Amino acid sequence: MTSQPKRRAVFLDRDGTINVDVDYLSRVEQFQFIPGAPQALKSLQDAGFMLVVVTNQSGIGRGLYDEAALEAVHAHMHAELARFGVTVDACYFCPHHPQHGIGDYRLDCACRKPLPGMLQQAAGDLGIDLASSFMVGDKAGDIQAGIAAGCTSLLVLTGYGAGDAAKLPEGIQRFPDLASAAQAILALS
Repeated sequence: MTSQPKRRAVFLDRDGTINVDVDYLSRVEQFQFIPGAPQALKSLQDAGFMLVVVTNQSGIGRGLYDEAALEAVHAHMHAELARFGVTVDACYFCPHHPQHGIGDYRLDCACRKPLPGMLQQAAGDLGIDLASSFMVGDKAGDIQAGIAAGCTSLLVLTGYGAGDAAKLPEGIQRFPDLASAAQAILALS
């Protein structure tokens, strides 16, 4: 019995990369795509990449909203993306915060970006080859998580990206938005 070949993926931060970042997005009516994001995801999916969202959600750990609210936002995102013919293969989230978490959510975990735990978990769960995959995000922590997991990391200047660009080494590629990052990924593939 032969094992299945590993697949390529584009790991995506959510807030500030796919959708407009609002402080602690917790309600469907707050969700708004960054212009061009659905089309960018479609182009990556059509090129054979798995799409995996990896998002820190410390608002859960802080007690600002619960996992049901997050699930409702993700269900809405999936439904809206389906209108563009896009299917996200999986969403992983980290609800923890080492200082501001409440109860069981207050811990130093391996999943909170900049650590690579969510990407590594997805790779194991979904059969992803991290070395041939990409991480796209708007924060230094997204880029660091991707690098730590062995992915090629790309910074988008939407969300926190413009401010976080100075925190990253010169060699990290920077793009105005997910649409231009997707074009670069497709050119590299």
